[in-house]
Amino acid sequence: MIPEQHFSVIIVAGGKGLRVGGDIPKQFQPIGGKPMLMRTIEAFYNFDYRMRIVIVLPEQFRDFWNELCEKHKFDITHTIVNGGETRFHSVKNGLSEISEDEIVGIHDAARPFVSKEVIGRCYREAFDFRCGIIPVVEEKNSVRILTGYESKPFDRDRIRLVQTPQVFPADLLKNAYETPYREEFTDDASVAEDDGIQIKLVEGDEKNIKITTPFDLELADFLYKKNSI
Repeated sequence: MIPEQHFSVIIVAGGKGLRVGGDIPKQFQPIGGKPMLMRTIEAFYNFDYRMRIVIVLPEQFRDFWNELCEKHKFDITHTIVNGGETRFHSVKNGLSEISEDEIVGIHDAARPFVSKEVIGRCYREAFDFRCGIIPVVEEKNSVRILTGYESKPFDRDRIRLVQTPQVFPADLLKNAYETPYREEFTDDASVAEDDGIQIKLVEGDEKNIKITTPFDLELADFLYKKNSI
């Protein structure tokens, strides 16, 4: 078992996420009557109640979040930091709250159904192998690669779909995030790899869906109420 002080997670909820519909960002939209972000926090708290939880929020929604916590009597301990211009900057802000001796996960607020098994697998592997860990799932659909105005088939067995949490020894990730931002930094693994950190893939979970569209939100609410996830 990893010592208590080595568990931490940065839950990135710094975007406005209005594609999902409604007047508020998706991280505050309800799933089963409770804001999505609370469901995501609970997933990590239920894995280990000692987990250090850092939430990255848009500054203009901090008061709104506090009101939601009061309304839902949500009392899981967490630290809030302001979101940045991009996801890169939001994660960097969150890392300011993390000690170098920790194992830190970076997780999307829009993935509230991450399982204890996936969380444990990622943290354990990052601790054991001292490298970056990302959970992935296989692609089931046929895929094609665009080549200019045309396309050609591509072997789906060579494709893996990336999920979160992406987990790292904190000292390595904090150092990697000292680099200047570049557009090709699409996730934490890309930042880590640029700094020479080895990345290891582990098994993810198809239920660890990312909620992006109105359909995703309806599906998530339906599945939660049916206890399918």
